[in-house]
Amino acid sequence: MAAPLSDTPLSPLQTIAVIGLGTMGTGITEVLAKAGREVIGIDISEAQAARSLAAVEASTARAVQRGRLTEQERTALLARVRVSTDLRTAADADLVIEVAPESYEIKQQIFRELDGLVRPETILATGTNALSVTRLAADSARPERVLGLHFFNPAPAMKLVEVVSSVLTAPTAVTAVTNLALDLGKEPVAVGDRPGFVADGLLFGYLNQAAAMYEARYASREDIDAAMRLGCGLPMGPLALLDLIGVDTARTVLEAMYSESHDRLHAPAPILKQLSEAGLTGRKSGRGFYTYDAPGSATVVPDALTPLSGVGGAPGRAVGSVGVAGSGTMASGIAEVFAKAGYDVVLAARSEEKAQTAKARIGKSLARSVDKGRLTAEAAAQILDRITPAGSYDAFADVDLALEAVAEDLEIKQQLFATLDKVCKPGAVLATTTSSLPVVACARATSRPQDVIGMHFFNPAPAMKLVEVVRTVLTADDVHATVREVCGRIKKHAVDCGDRAGFIVNALLFPYLNNAIKMVQEHYASLDDIDAAMKLGGGYPMGPFELLDVVGLDVSLAIEKVLHREFRDPGLAPAPLLEHLVAAGCLGRKTGRGFREYARR
Repeated sequence: MAAPLSDTPLSPLQTIAVIGLGTMGTGITEVLAKAGREVIGIDISEAQAARSLAAVEASTARAVQRGRLTEQERTALLARVRVSTDLRTAADADLVIEVAPESYEIKQQIFRELDGLVRPETILATGTNALSVTRLAADSARPERVLGLHFFNPAPAMKLVEVVSSVLTAPTAVTAVTNLALDLGKEPVAVGDRPGFVADGLLFGYLNQAAAMYEARYASREDIDAAMRLGCGLPMGPLALLDLIGVDTARTVLEAMYSESHDRLHAPAPILKQLSEAGLTGRKSGRGFYTYDAPGSATVVPDALTPLSGVGGAPGRAVGSVGVAGSGTMASGIAEVFAKAGYDVVLAARSEEKAQTAKARIGKSLARSVDKGRLTAEAAAQILDRITPAGSYDAFADVDLALEAVAEDLEIKQQLFATLDKVCKPGAVLATTTSSLPVVACARATSRPQDVIGMHFFNPAPAMKLVEVVRTVLTADDVHATVREVCGRIKKHAVDCGDRAGFIVNALLFPYLNNAIKMVQEHYASLDDIDAAMKLGGGYPMGPFELLDVVGLDVSLAIEKVLHREFRDPGLAPAPLLEHLVAAGCLGRKTGRGFREYARR
């Protein structure tokens, strides 16, 4: 066995071998060469090695066209790259990064061969995102020099690099590759050895739940993806992302996670096995959850499951006026949305004063739009004139659509729906904006449950494009058609889902947030590292703890409890740390302290 590493930092890693020249290996090769490293790309396939080199040449040519590289810099970069099919060419490398297929047998074989080839001080890094780094290290003759170096795809663009230590890894090896990551312009996050690490550990559970949701035919693939893009600001929907990653890869990662956690949320959805074994692995095969115009293409083409636009269905009811019940931020935002779309709006609250305050809030919102040049002062005045405040729900007598945005309390909502049943005219559509309560329970508080539907807007309503349209088993077809038409008129993207806890967005979002809390609770990673990992590695606009503090820990806990109660899955039980913080009154930004502390306003 090689002599143990001292506490003296290793010399800079200048010559680096990359083993496995698929998409990831090719991207890593380009990143290293761009940072001035000598790179030896190795692949068992001569054709693949040639394709990889050609891809780097093409990518750098595009960079020259876009002004990101000079021709001279490109020439120097390409001179630093050579490719081979012979593992022996890695003999003089300071660092070897393997990104071979996710198989212990393949990776262990590579490491065993490298043990007999490279210098004693060479560091061996695995790019695995699912397999145990410790197990790979223990099988090596130099376990103290083995670690994980997990780049994200596409490697040239993604900033995150997870540096994964096993209990055997020497600190100097970690320091050396961390410094390398910084030299590459990446943001390294230090993590321990468990399947998925931080980013994929959180991401793949969420992707798995989305696949299961689709498999259960709860919502279409298009609606699931649109809901998460528009409701959470994600760059891609989960099913499109599974196709990009590779359905087979996702299944491998989830199998590894489940073997350690035994959490049902990580047990691969059966559809992942079915698609994998049929060879429908996503973009690389030309078909996965979606169908693509060619293997490797990103262009989705229509298939038998693609919804036909504007076809059939019951005609909707005419809607000229809208009643919005409530005086909070959501009610004001929804009233503003409808008034901007040309509807006459009655904004009713429990008192005239509350209704006037809500209208004043809309006035301030419109004034900000005027200041930013998005509206003229005349248009803002016309919008505000369409809103009539009222201190009684009797003012809803003539509205065609009555929509409540009151407190998220079932008893309060049921009382309100009983009132709407009395005051609204026959044929009026009655809608709830609930995000977690059963819509059918609101419907049953009326004598016309067929007229009741869910319209879940997202906050802030004027800015967020998504509306989840929630049908109950009693909702009439023409009521559903009416709400879909109205969503189009107010320029919102409607997605259809059934009446169950969390609908699409919250049912996928909150288990992910809960799992992030569990990571902190188990001392696996810090708040800052988890937030950084999800923003840099997953493209999330906010890290999970930033988002939890914005949403409110009490609101998050309430939704977690509803999900756990509905689905009876132990993996959905709220993390004790979340319950403790709520019990202590640490509710997030609104109280000045949640997972982090905030300056009091």
